[in-house]
Amino acid sequence: MTAATTTHDEGEHRACWYPDGAVQATVEVIDNVRIAEATYRIRFACPEIAGKILPGQFLMVRLAGCNDPLLGRPFALYDLQADVAGRPGWIDVVYLVGGKFTQRLAQYLPGQQIDVWGPLGNGFPPQATEHLVIAAGGIGQTPFLVLAREHLGRQQFGQPPRLVPACRRVTFCYGVRRKSLLAGVADFEALGIDVRIGTDDGSAGRKALVPELLAEVLQEHGHDCRVVCCGPEPMMEAVAHLCVQRGVPCLVSLESPMACGLGICFSCVTRVRDAAGGWDYRRTCVEGPVFDAAVIAW
Repeated sequence: MTAATTTHDEGEHRACWYPDGAVQATVEVIDNVRIAEATYRIRFACPEIAGKILPGQFLMVRLAGCNDPLLGRPFALYDLQADVAGRPGWIDVVYLVGGKFTQRLAQYLPGQQIDVWGPLGNGFPPQATEHLVIAAGGIGQTPFLVLAREHLGRQQFGQPPRLVPACRRVTFCYGVRRKSLLAGVADFEALGIDVRIGTDDGSAGRKALVPELLAEVLQEHGHDCRVVCCGPEPMMEAVAHLCVQRGVPCLVSLESPMACGLGICFSCVTRVRDAAGGWDYRRTCVEGPVFDAAVIAW
């Protein structure tokens, strides 16, 4: 059974992405480099997680041996690198420095230790599409590099490796406030992806918001496409409404704050509409972070 075929009742009581198989490990930092303004990519080796994790799933990261901050933080899988035996071994996550945790994490050097547990969450289902359209704002590009690579047939993920029909085209609509905040653009361009950039101040790409870039792509290539989206909530809401208007399926990866990542604390709930027209809470860490954009009660 895949996340895409889990029934409502099964999802209520025993979702297949529950964290029973999550791995907890203390790992050494291999690399921690600045890739844009206040944005870093940290790399560590954890083959036990790397061999299982799927695009859209996430990890919880905590500073090892440290009680301040006490809680871990969720980070989406950004990239996987093979070890010397050619197996998935190195994990990359990208983060934006903001609060105390990320300020301290940005100072970590190779050899220092962090605690990680995962893979967590449902991730993106292996749905076929002719045209994958990525809409990302701010630090929201982080779940999509591996997803794009999977849909282009460049890499497989999971244990055993899952099969995803290759798409013909990937377009990446990416928006930030200013040019200095653009992170990882070269990684997407290296895959041959059509990258469209918008900045609030016009310092790179066009002076445009992500929904504007997306509307143009859907106008040009609206047939047989699927949208995936992550970023600030107002942007995701605008993208969701646009996709409903255009009749285009859209999945959003929510960035809800989390404390445990395991579905225990209920600190990351989001409102989701039900079939009867009402709504109920769902835990982003377990029933998500990926949801059908049309069912979110924005």
